[in-house]
Amino acid sequence: MASRQNQSESRAETFSGTQAARIAGISYRRLDYWARTDLVRPTAADAQGSGSRRRYNYRDLLELRVIKDLLDAGIRLESIRRVFDYMRDHVTSDISAATIVISGSSVILCDGDELFDVLRHGQGVLNVLPLSGVRDEVDRGIVATTPDVAADEKDLAV
Repeated sequence: MASRQNQSESRAETFSGTQAARIAGISYRRLDYWARTDLVRPTAADAQGSGSRRRYNYRDLLELRVIKDLLDAGIRLESIRRVFDYMRDHVTSDISAATIVISGSSVILCDGDELFDVLRHGQGVLNVLPLSGVRDEVDRGIVATTPDVAADEKDLAV
């Protein structure tokens, strides 16, 4: 059975402004401000004048929640706008799959094995060195260069 999250992603389900605000954990007033100032425009249906309603899709909800979390972490709204301009141009997958590192006033986007400072126009700052396979590589190297040590260890285990 598919999870509710996967169901929301796969269906063309849309959410009203009131629902979107509640799901994202923000006030409707804040949601309205973000829509009017183009921080997050509703993808499913934008307001077209008096009496029309905004409709948000699942990705919009993810963006709203990430923005709220960045604000809660102390990042200024002006910086968040720049972060999202960069992310919308460079993150094509589900935005919640991205990793963001916040250090003081810097916001770093982790994309694979590279880190980008999104507030400095995507300037690469560091390369990430995954260490998960180091132990296995060292163990294989020891066994390959000292086969008699591996045999001695086997004999001791008996």
